[in-house]
Amino acid sequence: MNASTQLSPDEIRSLFAQAMSRMYRDEVPLYGALMELVSEVNAATLADDPSLAARLQRSDALDRLDAERHGAIRVGTPRELATLRRLFAVMGMQPVGYYDLAVAGVPVHATAFRPVEAAALARNPFRVFTSLLRLELIEDAALREEAAAILDAREIFTPRALALIERFEQAGGLSADEADEFVTEALETFRWHSEATVSHATYQALLSAHRLIADVVCFRGPHINHLTPRTLDIDAAQDAMQARGIDAKAVIEGPPRRRCPILLRQTSFKALQEPVLFPAGDSADAGTHTARFGEIEQRGLALTPKGRALYDSLLARARESDGAGSTGDYAARLAAAFDEFPDDDDTLRRDGLGYYRYALTDAGRADPPAVARGNVDDAIAAGLVTADPVVYEDFLPVSAAGIFQSNLGGGEQRAYAAQANRDAFEAALGAKVHDEFGIYARIERDSLMAVGLEG
Repeated sequence: MNASTQLSPDEIRSLFAQAMSRMYRDEVPLYGALMELVSEVNAATLADDPSLAARLQRSDALDRLDAERHGAIRVGTPRELATLRRLFAVMGMQPVGYYDLAVAGVPVHATAFRPVEAAALARNPFRVFTSLLRLELIEDAALREEAAAILDAREIFTPRALALIERFEQAGGLSADEADEFVTEALETFRWHSEATVSHATYQALLSAHRLIADVVCFRGPHINHLTPRTLDIDAAQDAMQARGIDAKAVIEGPPRRRCPILLRQTSFKALQEPVLFPAGDSADAGTHTARFGEIEQRGLALTPKGRALYDSLLARARESDGAGSTGDYAARLAAAFDEFPDDDDTLRRDGLGYYRYALTDAGRADPPAVARGNVDDAIAAGLVTADPVVYEDFLPVSAAGIFQSNLGGGEQRAYAAQANRDAFEAALGAKVHDEFGIYARIERDSLMAVGLEG
């Protein structure tokens, strides 16, 4: 096959993200309402803040806004995780970061598959937060062995999807026809199946161990459990959901509202009660299952290790209970704790708390020697260079766990001990996960070099 006939991974990723969005809209009609709501909020936000629109345009974030999505999927075995890594590689998506959610009461650890290069992110930043079930956290040994046997017997990928992954690996790409077929076949892994593969009694036993365990183990495939558009004002989106009678989370996960958004803020509508059929002859041939929901996110500045350490310490302070042992007004305590986090771009940049992307202004392009004569601060002060926040492309384990817990259909909180095991996760994955800080630092460094300032 001539290389010129191949579609790029970026093109395949865009095709897949579009197809996924169509499928999820058909399966979860409320997702369509969510998309309309977000589009309205974003249009109003941009109209009210032309400087924000200009900044997004400079940093390639405006063009990608309407296409931006992240999804989440949960798998049960190392074999499934390793094959997903190969599947996502067809779309130019690499595993970035390691997340231990067990400490927050969810028996999984995870990574995020996403593009890692600035140009690929600008083209389409589609991400999939991918969790691997930790069967060792099931206390009942017999139930743990039964769950393992159920998972070992299933195949979540179609034979043709596997063949096309191998074709990509051998040929270095896929033709347009092959890419279309790959998207169709790969979607089958993410599709909802209402037929349980286990008896009602087994489903109930796994549900009692943890609702997420039942969600992962009891179905033919892992099914995408949410698909998330990006809003520019999550507080306005939250208010709009509530005004339209959408059953939204009470608390927005992540940092508080700020003039300069940082990291990631997330909210969602509550998960759907969906009908489930059990195998023929089961004593209970039908029931319901709670798994899939709608989520909205607002993405801000990617923080440096120094900034992230400050964020984590302030978040921990806000989450501490008061002397009476109650959580009190969490939103108020969160806002108060983050008074210590600078909230203007100049300070965030100069104090090394966040990553920024640098670009020449018209004046800078007209006089490159003037840029090179000074340092970054001089060039910015002279109007020769702009500094715009590098968008945070990743996730927050506490926030992810909060979203998962609120949408599992119960009030349970499991008290798993901290059991991060990155080595075991990477062994299952079949690869090392990328360091997100290194990716952001490279984007910043490359932008400095492009304007003639090497930092």
